[in-house]
Amino acid sequence: MKRPVTIKDVAKQAGVSISTVSRVINNSKPVTDEVKQKVLKVIKKTGYIPNPLARSLVTKKSQLIGVIVPEVSDYIVNEMLNGIEEVAKMYDYEILLANTYSDKEQELKSINLLRAKQVEGILMISPNIDKEQVEYLNNCLIPTTYISKNAKEFDVYTVSIDNEQATYDMTKYLINKGHKNILFLIDNDKEDIFAKEKFSGYKKALYESGLSLDENLIKYLTDSYYEDGYDIVKSILEKDNNFDSIFATSDELAIGAMNACFDLGYDVPKDISVAGFDGIKISRMYRPKLTTVDQPLYDIGAVAIRMIIKLINQEALKEKRVELPHTIKERESVLER
Repeated sequence: MKRPVTIKDVAKQAGVSISTVSRVINNSKPVTDEVKQKVLKVIKKTGYIPNPLARSLVTKKSQLIGVIVPEVSDYIVNEMLNGIEEVAKMYDYEILLANTYSDKEQELKSINLLRAKQVEGILMISPNIDKEQVEYLNNCLIPTTYISKNAKEFDVYTVSIDNEQATYDMTKYLINKGHKNILFLIDNDKEDIFAKEKFSGYKKALYESGLSLDENLIKYLTDSYYEDGYDIVKSILEKDNNFDSIFATSDELAIGAMNACFDLGYDVPKDISVAGFDGIKISRMYRPKLTTVDQPLYDIGAVAIRMIIKLINQEALKEKRVELPHTIKERESVLER
């Protein structure tokens, strides 16, 4: 079994000193182009891979950014990670991913694990952040950006969309399509700031359109999964149908709602229109294709990681809270009445 190629082997074959090879790898001090090409040729020939720990000791930078996620298989997280990873690579950073399964204790363990790996910054993606996490990360003096439903409650760097305006826009869209009784499924607890913003947008659109608010048409759910949307709509339709449309504040909820309608004999969108919120890939793969509030998920991830890189490099940031534009994706699940 062959031993791994070392920097000493590269130096010997290139006929230069170890420090010269180090300078070429780390681009730390100038060397002649002739020497540089000779060293690079030997590195390519031998397949030498620099030791990242040794490199970080020279450059004083690990080129690592930690990303903490609640569930790596989540549709929304997946699309954000695409933006995060691509921008990180553009700036020669690698991502260390920590999956917490939405467990608060595991989030704190992940922070410590990433600190031990000497990451230069942390991007926290979490359904909800709390004061303990924020204070702990502040005390660690690690540049941090948050993507979270309640990040606006804290003085932190964060990227999102205007949830109130997005909800208002979709509700108005449904009203303008002739829908007057909109079942509103909110994927959060009633006291959550995220839920309050979305409820505010919904209520504002109704009042501006001269429609009264029916509390019976507003349902708060603790989660945003397919099963939650399916179960709540099925239970309502089994008793009565007093709505002509459904607006769910997550695409998974909306798809669950559509399937409940189908299983109970209702046609979407002929009998009941359904709209979602997020713009995940499955929303355009499902039949009928889901009309939804399209969040720029890739861009949210890309902007968040760029903020961290700027913080690492001590570059000025114009604002702590960045809100990106949303769009209404009009597809097949909403029919004009």
